[in-house]
Amino acid sequence: MIQIDEKAGTVSVVTDGDTETFPLGSPEGFAIVSRAWLRAGWDAKHVYTFTWLGRPIIQLPEDMIRLQETICAVRPDVILETGIAHGGSAIFFASILELIGKGRVVSVDIEIREHNRNALEAHKLKPLITLIEGDSVAPDTVSKVREAVGTAETVLVVLDSNHTRDHVAAELDAYADLVSIGSYCIVCDGIMADVVGAPRTQQGWTTDNPVTATREFLEAHPEFRLQPPEFAFNESQVNDPVTYWPQSHLLRLF
Repeated sequence: MIQIDEKAGTVSVVTDGDTETFPLGSPEGFAIVSRAWLRAGWDAKHVYTFTWLGRPIIQLPEDMIRLQETICAVRPDVILETGIAHGGSAIFFASILELIGKGRVVSVDIEIREHNRNALEAHKLKPLITLIEGDSVAPDTVSKVREAVGTAETVLVVLDSNHTRDHVAAELDAYADLVSIGSYCIVCDGIMADVVGAPRTQQGWTTDNPVTATREFLEAHPEFRLQPPEFAFNESQVNDPVTYWPQSHLLRLF
């Protein structure tokens, strides 16, 4: 249990009768409040309230701003994303690439609903986006994706489709080798393990989640390392992101 005293500027954590109290603005206090905020946001479906350039984007804004920093640092020729939904993330990626003056997006989803496809096809940024419909780990789809990525020199991969352990593991096997040295494979929604018991969750999420798949992948693939990018700008006391994507950034080393 946590207790916030705004007047005193403190936050306390009560565990088995023991109480630890921290200044509200300390790194520890901020982390405690942030975890509670993330859980409250999950329960309230906070991420279902945003759009990007006209398309719904079901993402935590903090994650997208941090991802923008990664895109600007890596400057990819191709961003490969699995999971399109309403298309907001594809438009987000394309808009950042348009601004930095290079790159294109390859987006794959098992189903691209007609109204979403029509909206994306009509969007100003569509020339930068290739849409591929199909199961992201099916051999035929993987072949189409690889053909669309082509010989791009710098590739950034974002896995955000089916978040089960097995599916994420299969996506990592299918696409991780496309990631260029010095770039990232970003595995989204590892928060699943932390919100078990909340609305729209399942008890099995404690192990059946992207983080489990990521850990197992890293054990077998020394060419990757779990390494979140450092903050591009930081005049605060905070050093850890507020995120739905813990343990997400896999850096390609060689």
